[in-house]
Amino acid sequence: MGKIFCIMGKSSSGKDTIYKRLLEEKNLGLRRIVPYTTRPIREDETDGVEYHFVDVEQEALLEDRGLVIEKRTYDTIHGPWDYFTVDDGTIDLTKEDYLVIGTLDSFIKLSEYYSKEQVVPIYIEVDDGIRLERALSRERMQAHPKYEEMCRRFLADAADFSPERLESTGIKDVFENVTIYDTVNNVAALIRQKQEE
Repeated sequence: MGKIFCIMGKSSSGKDTIYKRLLEEKNLGLRRIVPYTTRPIREDETDGVEYHFVDVEQEALLEDRGLVIEKRTYDTIHGPWDYFTVDDGTIDLTKEDYLVIGTLDSFIKLSEYYSKEQVVPIYIEVDDGIRLERALSRERMQAHPKYEEMCRRFLADAADFSPERLESTGIKDVFENVTIYDTVNNVAALIRQKQEE
């Protein structure tokens, strides 16, 4: 039976880089689960790669069809942005293992939809000062930086990923992302272990 490995962490903790490098590890054989969002696409993103970028009308159609597994809404300074996972026929846990980036809430919902045995949490941790520097550097590269949204997200992470919430969800596999090479190797080792169980 396949598993869904759910990478989580605060913003600018390196989740996207770790995700991409794990997918490149051919011996892990991981497939991607591409989430959906109503937020605007960034300049360095491609539709269908980081996310499926949809409008609220397309989102409503998916919900009406009962295909939305989990959904999170963030009240940003630009209005509400939804992020959600869709049972769009691309997930087959009888044959494959998958990798997805998520939040604590999405991890909980995926665990309820599939099972706790099939959804494996992987939490990435980075010093808050380093994360803030990374976030600011990334935002500066945008044609139209959204600094207010960056700050809102940074502060929201403190509540979303509080020690109490992490403990209540039973997350034990925490990886401090000091060097990306070591973090990827350590996470890959955990994935191989879980695949063999």
